[in-house]
Amino acid sequence: MSEQPGLGEQALNKAAEIGLSSQLDEVEKLDVDIKTDPLKAIQGQIDGVAIAGKGMVMQKDLRVEKMDMQVDRVAINPLSAAMGKIELTQPTQGKARVVLTAADINRAFNSEYIRQQLQATTINVDGQQMTVIPQQVNFQLPGEGKVSLNASIRLQETNDTKQVAFTAVPEVAPGGETVTLKDVQYGEGQEQSSELTKALVNATSEILNLSNFDLEGISLRIKNLQIEAEKIALIAEANVTQIPSA
Repeated sequence: MSEQPGLGEQALNKAAEIGLSSQLDEVEKLDVDIKTDPLKAIQGQIDGVAIAGKGMVMQKDLRVEKMDMQVDRVAINPLSAAMGKIELTQPTQGKARVVLTAADINRAFNSEYIRQQLQATTINVDGQQMTVIPQQVNFQLPGEGKVSLNASIRLQETNDTKQVAFTAVPEVAPGGETVTLKDVQYGEGQEQSSELTKALVNATSEILNLSNFDLEGISLRIKNLQIEAEKIALIAEANVTQIPSA
């Protein structure tokens, strides 16, 4: 097969790009590369589908720096392919890599969705239930496999402001749906509020829940993590029942 896609591939690529883009609030760049040839397409076969996205803003205002997905050996409906659409005749699996920067995660922490999640959290302070109002959250990826978080939280009932700062080690939660934080270490001189910390740990897990990155017909399950300075990569298995198309 030549390196340049044929007309049939171009039509399928464009249809898939439009279909995927329609599910995103924003996207800087999105490329779909479908590998096949006319004879295989007529027989209902695609050699592979590669999806590469940059600056993708998903649901809940979560931005993804990069997403790369590769799906091989795809069985399709040849009649739909002839009309420029991809219709899978059976589910398939692939691999995905989702990269978020510290800036992406900070953006999510300051999104209306996460702020509402935190404000729906009440904690016990000296025997009284207090409502949490996030003032400022600063999430960082300093390297060495750790994350750090420094937050200013106001308690609605007393108007007191609490500071929470800690580092932790992210790990894949059982089932691979999200990331949890373990080995929490408090910053020197910082208040050690276990309930405040738990609320922020839960918010981090909510941001890194892979259901946030699901697209129609495509769901992800985390297999591994790569933590580097200023970015986190989620290595995932992609379960594909459909590839969106225009």
